[in-house]
Amino acid sequence: MLVDTGITPLRMDAMRINHTLTRSPAAGTQRGMSLIEIIIVIVLIGAVLTFVGSRVLGGADRAKANLAKSQVATLAQKVESFQMDTGRLPNALEELVTQPGDASGWLGPYAKPAELKDPWGHAIDYRTPGEGRDFDLVILGKDGKPGGSSYDTDIKYE
Repeated sequence: MLVDTGITPLRMDAMRINHTLTRSPAAGTQRGMSLIEIIIVIVLIGAVLTFVGSRVLGGADRAKANLAKSQVATLAQKVESFQMDTGRLPNALEELVTQPGDASGWLGPYAKPAELKDPWGHAIDYRTPGEGRDFDLVILGKDGKPGGSSYDTDIKYE
C-alpha cells in the first residue's frame, strides 16, 4: 500500500540537493585551530621575522662601516690635494668645499658638502695638527661618540 506524503519526486530531488549543500558528511568532525596552535604559529612567525630583520639590518651597518673606511681615506687624499695646491692645510673641512679668502692657488672644490658627513650622517672630525701627523680625520662610528665597539668604533685615517 502506498502512502501519499504529498511530496512529488521533483520536490524530493530539491530537498536532497538542499541537504547536500548545507551539510557536508564530515561537518561534525571538522575543527578549526585551537588557541594554543594559533599562539604557536604567531610565535614562530615572530621568531622568523626577528631573525631575518636582524640579518638585514646588520648587513646595512656592516656596509656603512666599510663605506666609512674608504670615505676617510678618500677625504684624506682631498685634504692633501688642498695642501699641495695652497701650501697649507685647511683650517676646517668646509674649506674643501668653499674657497677661503686666504688660500691662493685653491683649485677646488675638492669635496662636496655631503662628503663631509659619515654614512650615519655625523660630521667627520678633522684635527690639525694631528697625533703624530699633520692632520687627523676621525669618523666616530654609528653612535657618533668617541670610543665604542662593533659599529660604534672610531674609524681613523692612518
